[in-house]
Amino acid sequence: MKRTILLVTLALILILALSACGSGTSEPAATDQGSQSPATDSSAPLVCNDPLSCVEVAPGDPIVIASALVITGPNEQLGLDSQYGVEIAIDFYGPVLGHPVQLQAEDDGCSAEGGQTAAQKIVSNPQIVGVIGTSCSGAGVPASRIISDAGYVMISPSNTAPVLTDEATHQAGYLRTAHNDKVQGRAMAEYAIQVLGVKKAAAIHDGDPYTEGLASVFRDSFIELGGEIVAFEGESADATNVEPLLRTVAAAGPEFIYYPVFIPLGSLITKTARELPGLQGVYLAAADGVQSPDFLSAAGSAAEGMFVSGPDLGFANETYDRLVEAYRNKYGTAPLSVFHAHAFDATTLLLRAVEQVAQKGADGTLLIGRQALRDALFATSGYQGVTGTLTCNQFGDCADPKIAVSIVENGAFKAIWP
Repeated sequence: MKRTILLVTLALILILALSACGSGTSEPAATDQGSQSPATDSSAPLVCNDPLSCVEVAPGDPIVIASALVITGPNEQLGLDSQYGVEIAIDFYGPVLGHPVQLQAEDDGCSAEGGQTAAQKIVSNPQIVGVIGTSCSGAGVPASRIISDAGYVMISPSNTAPVLTDEATHQAGYLRTAHNDKVQGRAMAEYAIQVLGVKKAAAIHDGDPYTEGLASVFRDSFIELGGEIVAFEGESADATNVEPLLRTVAAAGPEFIYYPVFIPLGSLITKTARELPGLQGVYLAAADGVQSPDFLSAAGSAAEGMFVSGPDLGFANETYDRLVEAYRNKYGTAPLSVFHAHAFDATTLLLRAVEQVAQKGADGTLLIGRQALRDALFATSGYQGVTGTLTCNQFGDCADPKIAVSIVENGAFKAIWP
């Protein structure tokens, strides 16, 4: 009997020992494809195996992101509108894995030179995790290349030029939450032909990737829909006299003129066109590059009755209502332009991706892999944002594109289509 009790006791001890050895060897739960959950706090040292390197955030230090938007000069309301969207998104999101978020704001100047300068400043700071920018597509072309070559990631809230997400020219670290102008140009052509009933149109651009790209899509779509483009002209963005240009356009006999340019040139074309006898009765139309109070002030009464294409801001969701309320309370104004919501979504996507991929040490240190961050952003699918349901393709187009046409009425933009 004593021997039996001893054998049973030894067997129980052996079973308990084997269970203890096996408790630390279970396989970790699988994560969703395209995302990576934050590592749990561990006393083991963090190791960076990311092919593009990692950003290390020390305990208590902020996670640093940057913006590159046009926040000074004649087009500043376009960029400030997005800047405010970025700042509100940071406020709404709060700390990320216990770390505050800090913003380094740069000015893209709405030019290639400005985009290059802003991007170079950003990549000189190895602590910057990602970038929200640029405002203007002309700035986005060089900036996207510099940002991508340095291994960083950039999400634009308002670049719309097709070239930036074209298969042949897309940069590896570039995405956008703004629409592609392949959508906007087509929409404006449909409105002109199907709603206004015009058959002859002219288009004017200033050589910028945004303006020329959008004017080209409009031209091609207008022709495809059965219309005739009687003039397709370029003018300098800093022109001070557009009367010769408009006389040439008038001589071609358009019923509709589309000039998707920025505020200074757009207001000059508008005022001059209203004064030329040969253009009386011709419809005037611009795009989101002029959708701001500064344009309405510069163009004055000449803008009355003109049409403007751009993103549809009829967002029916609680978050957008909160965003607009916070915008008014924080900055003392209604939204200045039309891309604040896209900037909010871009910033939220970036912070969300950081939270997905960061490794976290026991002391609070974070290790954020740059390629992992890119992968998480490009894997975005079915994300319910302020601007719609966002899904990113392999070339960085993430938008749920909705285009509206507005009319300038009583000194304000009033959406009238669809």
